[in-house]
Amino acid sequence: MNELGRRVIMALIGAPLALGIIWLGDAALATLAGGLSAVAAWEFYRIAREGGSTPMSVIGVILSALIPLGVHAQYLGVLTIPLYAWVLSVVAILAAAIWLRGVDGKPLGAASTTVFGALYTGGTISFVYVLRYHNYAVGDTAGALAVIFPVVLTWASDTGAYFAGRLIGGRKLIPSVSPGKTVAGSVGGLVLTVAVASAFVHWLLVPKAQLGFTPWGLVIFGLAISVIAQIGDLAESLLKREAGVKDSGTLFPGHGGVLDRLDSLFFVLPAAYALYDLLLIPAPGAR
Repeated sequence: MNELGRRVIMALIGAPLALGIIWLGDAALATLAGGLSAVAAWEFYRIAREGGSTPMSVIGVILSALIPLGVHAQYLGVLTIPLYAWVLSVVAILAAAIWLRGVDGKPLGAASTTVFGALYTGGTISFVYVLRYHNYAVGDTAGALAVIFPVVLTWASDTGAYFAGRLIGGRKLIPSVSPGKTVAGSVGGLVLTVAVASAFVHWLLVPKAQLGFTPWGLVIFGLAISVIAQIGDLAESLLKREAGVKDSGTLFPGHGGVLDRLDSLFFVLPAAYALYDLLLIPAPGAR
């Protein structure tokens, strides 16, 4: 089976499963986020080791998985995690480096990479849960759409960039980081993202969630998500290029690893939450 066939099969299996879990929310969504965070962190630390770093992988993977679960617990009101607990966890990682890495084990780099990897993966993925229960998104339908909207726009940006780049080609965007990406592809991603955003808001967000944007707010949201998604993609490419690896993993046949699939969403999910706070409004005339 060729790569395209594997990608299609994985999409047909993965997309309905992910949508179902997003709809369910609660523990199911937190568990999915925690599991993906753990795998993504493990892949991140593998890349870091290939690049010469010495992260404390087991500690980082556990911390990454616990972040979405901690967010879930706070939303339920069964556990309140104060700020000092998160700060102390960072201090504890540096303390652990005394015994686990020592003077010759690059302790500063080990502790820094461990903390960054957990925040880059679990810290960002946890926003899938935060978006699901955004203050503006009342009810299961609105909550699910609040998550699905930026995810669909990320897919639109990637798709628009791919086809525009293939059809038009031309000047490379940042060849030292990602040789295949072009300026035309980047613009194509922007255009398709705004178009898909307009359709999604008109057909789903307004009638099903009673939420919307002003005309300029919609354009700004679509453009911002596309730009942020492309930066997220480039950021992971930068990490892999430094380490000299092609894919972050092999979990998804034809797609690479979790980092390869979620690289844009690491940036998009928290950005979408901030943009919702700034731009999202009740739909005019919503019933």
